Amino acid sequence: MPVKAKICGINHPEALKAAVEGGARYIGLVFFAKSPRNVSLPLAAELARMVPTGVRTVGLFVDPTDEFIDQALAQVPLDLIQLHGEETPERVAAIRAAHRLPVMKALKVETAADLDAASAYEPVADILLFDAKPPKGAILPGGNGVSFDWTLLTGRQWAKPWMLSGGLAPDTVAEAIRISGAEAVDVSSGVEDRPGHKDPALIRAFLDAVRAVT
Repeated sequence: MPVKAKICGINHPEALKAAVEGGARYIGLVFFAKSPRNVSLPLAAELARMVPTGVRTVGLFVDPTDEFIDQALAQVPLDLIQLHGEETPERVAAIRAAHRLPVMKALKVETAADLDAASAYEPVADILLFDAKPPKGAILPGGNGVSFDWTLLTGRQWAKPWMLSGGLAPDTVAEAIRISGAEAVDVSSGVEDRPGHKDPALIRAFLDAVRAVT
């Protein structure tokens, strides 16, 4: 089965076009003011309308209020809510029930014990996302360009689909897939030529590298 790819932090039509034409299955829009990839709701709505059928539009939120999610959903047609903060399993379940959309929960990984924590989220999340634990003092919960030990994932299985993130780039993603066994990968800073600016050429190179593995 081909490995699916998500390009996260899209904030420009050219980047979106490169992602879609390159075969990305997920487009990520970031709703987090501290991120250089943050998009306004009007721009997000414009970008989401450009996403073709068959590609899922994902909204990334960090410890959001229900009111903010409602505000985003009123303007932006999202297929999936990504939670990238410190949301508890109970909060994930509540968001999923309140907004009636599938939820992807990001889990920050440094050691095998961090992976063990995923079991609490399996009953309440539709997709698990394993991302690297942010460096000490980092402002962003993700998109820091750091990876974790992919061998921690080797042979592991979960009841829900999962996605690998953290420090992936065109020249590392193939090895990451082979080591981890990931069936889906997520990239943000690894396809940027400067923080918050996606490079269409890097997006195409990343997606080519993913496709070559399969």
